Amino acid sequence: MSHRNVHRAALPRSRRDLARHQSRVLTQNHKRHVKRDTFRDCGRRCVYCGTCLGLENATLDHVHPLSLGGDHAPGNLVAACLSCNQLKGALLPLEFFVRYPWAGANFMRYARAVHRTFKRGARRAVSLHFSRAA
Repeated sequence: MSHRNVHRAALPRSRRDLARHQSRVLTQNHKRHVKRDTFRDCGRRCVYCGTCLGLENATLDHVHPLSLGGDHAPGNLVAACLSCNQLKGALLPLEFFVRYPWAGANFMRYARAVHRTFKRGARRAVSLHFSRAA
């Protein structure tokens, strides 16, 4: 049978704004769940200064910054207070922990669900700082 003789029927389409609204709601819920899970994994504390945080005060920090090739993986996200998050900025973890060894010591204590290379880097930076001080 030739394709020229086949009659095509148009299917009803869903509204465009409905699909956009559903995807927006899903991403907002996803972000909320990621923040809550990260907050729980960090013991409800800032991983850099160790202060107790509320969910509304906590910010998500990418240990390896997005601007330098980091990703949104759970092993790269930690909870931090706003001042520590701004203090870290776009520094790599090793650079940040060398400048602020107290942050590295707290990071080793409170960041439970991060990738182990970040913890190794923090341990290395803190021990290097204390060996220079001695």
